[in-house]
Amino acid sequence: MSRTMLRRKLHRESGMTLIELAIAAVVLIVGMLSIMGVLLVAVGNNGRSKIDSSATMLSQAVLEQLRAKLAGGGPGSLTDNANCNGTGTAHQIGYDIGAAASGGANISGSGINFSQSQATIGNDAFGNPYYMNFVDCNNNVTMTYDVRWNIQDLGNSTYLVTVGSRPVSGLPTQYSFSLPVNMRTYVGGL
Repeated sequence: MSRTMLRRKLHRESGMTLIELAIAAVVLIVGMLSIMGVLLVAVGNNGRSKIDSSATMLSQAVLEQLRAKLAGGGPGSLTDNANCNGTGTAHQIGYDIGAAASGGANISGSGINFSQSQATIGNDAFGNPYYMNFVDCNNNVTMTYDVRWNIQDLGNSTYLVTVGSRPVSGLPTQYSFSLPVNMRTYVGGL
């Protein structure tokens, strides 16, 4: 093989040009920025799911306490984690509706009406409220939940219990659209 043929063969496609490198870099940067955007959305959704899960577990805990109290047992209180060390405020759970047909927060449809002021909800016959501001602490970040409940006496020792909880306003923007969690159950009966 002659030298000129060898030179032509080597220089025809001997490497990438600067323009090709620039285009490849731009495509890589756009792809990485897109992936970062998706990761940011995923982190926000994860935080919102944590808030919703905590509200669901809190509603379930209040519902279980009410079920126990209406059946004649149970402590009837929940202690929050306001101090981020496992201690906080012990919230008494109102459950005795006395001679009234119902007691507690107003109901709208099949859920708790959160537009009602907490001051107008009132207390049971023993002075225990039908609402609480429960503080949860996770990784030294506190979140306050507005928890309310309603107990309707259906007769024959049967009650319809509705519990609702939602995060209190002042949430970061990515968590601001957390829907209230509402749970209903029948307790007692013959």
